Amino acid sequence: MVALHEPRTPSLAAFRGRALVVGLGSTGVAAARHLKRRGAEVRLSERSTDVQVPADLATLPCDDGSDPEAALAGIDLVVPSPGVPATSPLLRAAASRGIPVASEIELAAAGLDAPMVAVTGTNGKSTTTELVAHLLGGSSDRVFAGGNLGTPLVEAVGGAWDVVVVEVSSFQLEWVDSFRPRVALLLNVSPDHLDRHGDIETYAAVKARIFARQGPDDVAILNRDDEIVRSFAPGLASAVLTFGTSPLDGDGAEIRDDEIHVRIRGRHGVFGLARCPLLGAHNRENVMAAVLAAAAMGASDDDIQSGIESFSALEHRMQQVHERGGVRFVDDSKGTNVGALLRSIEALPDGRVVLIAGGLDKGSDFHPARALVARKARRVCLYGRAAGLLADAWRGLDLDVHEGFEDAVRAAAAVAQPDDVVLLSPACASFDQFENYAKRGDAFASIVRSLG
Repeated sequence: MVALHEPRTPSLAAFRGRALVVGLGSTGVAAARHLKRRGAEVRLSERSTDVQVPADLATLPCDDGSDPEAALAGIDLVVPSPGVPATSPLLRAAASRGIPVASEIELAAAGLDAPMVAVTGTNGKSTTTELVAHLLGGSSDRVFAGGNLGTPLVEAVGGAWDVVVVEVSSFQLEWVDSFRPRVALLLNVSPDHLDRHGDIETYAAVKARIFARQGPDDVAILNRDDEIVRSFAPGLASAVLTFGTSPLDGDGAEIRDDEIHVRIRGRHGVFGLARCPLLGAHNRENVMAAVLAAAAMGASDDDIQSGIESFSALEHRMQQVHERGGVRFVDDSKGTNVGALLRSIEALPDGRVVLIAGGLDKGSDFHPARALVARKARRVCLYGRAAGLLADAWRGLDLDVHEGFEDAVRAAAAVAQPDDVVLLSPACASFDQFENYAKRGDAFASIVRSLG
């Protein structure tokens, strides 16, 4: 397994030293509060002048980090928010001086007593995380679900949990050392966040850090249909389970007809998908992965089957938000990369999609999506800063370009015909026009509902 770097952190469970929290998004704020409660001396660093320090942290020293020497003076530990890249001058200065750097999930894991299931991958992380928690919740109401999908993991510390299920991103895995989930899932790896990680090899290596501290008593769950993911299996110290559409060889899961067949150390289970509310081939992969994780954690077959049938799709992930004149409007705003777009549009009828794509490019190559978009979409409405890149990559398709998001949505609705699906699956980040993907999805729903 390739390591991006080898951080070495102090004993975080009992840390009472001087900590610098870099970045005051929701994760940074949660980390600062946690450290403060545990008796650490906390300082804050935030570059943006638009970010307000919460009232309960307002008495803590705070600077903009422009002078790394001053910001790091006397500091024993640096905790960066996920949005702060490892290449930032402040983190580079900390590393060069031997000051330990630990991500929020590293900090949180040190204080957790409950076993952990951790989920990562380019696409499907949130759905799979929530589904694992839902399947495990059949036998316990003390299941925490959080991390990158919402509630920071550090907020689980101190709770009476039976199990903790956490979504982790590549950004959060950049600075981990002792982070060790009982069950770790790597769903898939496709080009994403290359503006930060540089290349697919580095990005994949960061993802694989989720397995770095696992041992023989732990479980790694891998997508055997994904060549990059499969390549990590030989180097893992943990027990390996695989899922995929290809035939199963060893322990893991496969789909036969409309059933998931699971084999784990002599245990064999069969789970029906006929009443599963999640649509699309990509969601079948997510369900297989979640079922494996739940089974590995000891969930009963009855609880797993019941959970498969009672789970609801997440907001902004292939969620139908309106229907008008025989046209369905589907919000897939969380589809912020090319891989997500491909998985989502594949589930829809050929030639019946009016696609809305665009936003802020993350260093993606949009060319690989052209053939499938050409088959599925009869019209493409592009918007935002990446619209020109998308138009160049998809040259020859029936497309139009808009600067504003609302203009693109209204244009898509205007050309849609009965039995069409107007799909918002942007393949890009939202930050050029929205605070986050959820705000973009909410705006989409509001606009289409206003049409009557």
